[in-house]
Amino acid sequence: MGNHLFRSGITLDGVRKTVGLQGKYIDYHIYLTNLFAIPAIIVMVTTLKDKKKNYYDGQMNYKQGLISGIILYVIIALLNPLTQWVTSFVITPEYFLNVIKRSVEMGYFKTAAEAEVNFNYQNYAIQGTIGALVMGIITTAITMIFIRTKKTK
Repeated sequence: MGNHLFRSGITLDGVRKTVGLQGKYIDYHIYLTNLFAIPAIIVMVTTLKDKKKNYYDGQMNYKQGLISGIILYVIIALLNPLTQWVTSFVITPEYFLNVIKRSVEMGYFKTAAEAEVNFNYQNYAIQGTIGALVMGIITTAITMIFIRTKKTK
């Protein structure tokens, strides 16, 4: 459920609000939001390829790429609470109320109080920050297997 910068940036939240994913069609929110991982991975791969080409003159080993990716995702993780705050209080201040109400209606939680424990700014900011860091490191580690400069014999 976390919201990190790549998966749920300010622009994406505006789109989700406009098409009703944070209101009328909130049931589909989680499924469609997770699709944003695809362009996020593409951006990361492109970024690492650019780093290899322009910073390392086409010769980047696994460790160099891993460190570059980790630095990028640490920055993204640190920015997450701010982007989540803008999303939660400026773009879609009604989202938590809507998702709390709907999760109780659907039986995920028995009471609104139980749902509020999961659906609140603090929880989303923490989950998003940790999620950005963990998924970023995993994505970078896998991506660098393919992007690194392979040693020739």
